[in-house]
Amino acid sequence: MPLLHLLLAWFVSALALWLMARIVPGIEVRNFATALVAAAVLAIVNFTIGWMVTLVALPLTFLTFGLFQLAVDAFLLKVASIFTPAGFKVHGIWNAILGALVLTILTSLLRLVVF
Repeated sequence: MPLLHLLLAWFVSALALWLMARIVPGIEVRNFATALVAAAVLAIVNFTIGWMVTLVALPLTFLTFGLFQLAVDAFLLKVASIFTPAGFKVHGIWNAILGALVLTILTSLLRLVVF
């Protein structure tokens, strides 16, 4: 069951990423297969450097009542787009910030429905 849960969570994250690209004009995802790869890369980026960036940004996140976490998420989204082989692009910081916000909302809603 843990493997099934992991695969389902990956699919939900990819679906949220694919939908986010349809909503935010400055973010491109070529197709759903690319969204699956990008979701995996985003998970690896979050696991490897996400905790360090979040820890360094913690004072600013605290001072802005959590709002700066959107900038951290936007940065990680941009880094993931750099490391994704092809088909996933984030154009500009404002699109990354809007994308991070939309991705957070979509992921939360989809996980609420699925899990």
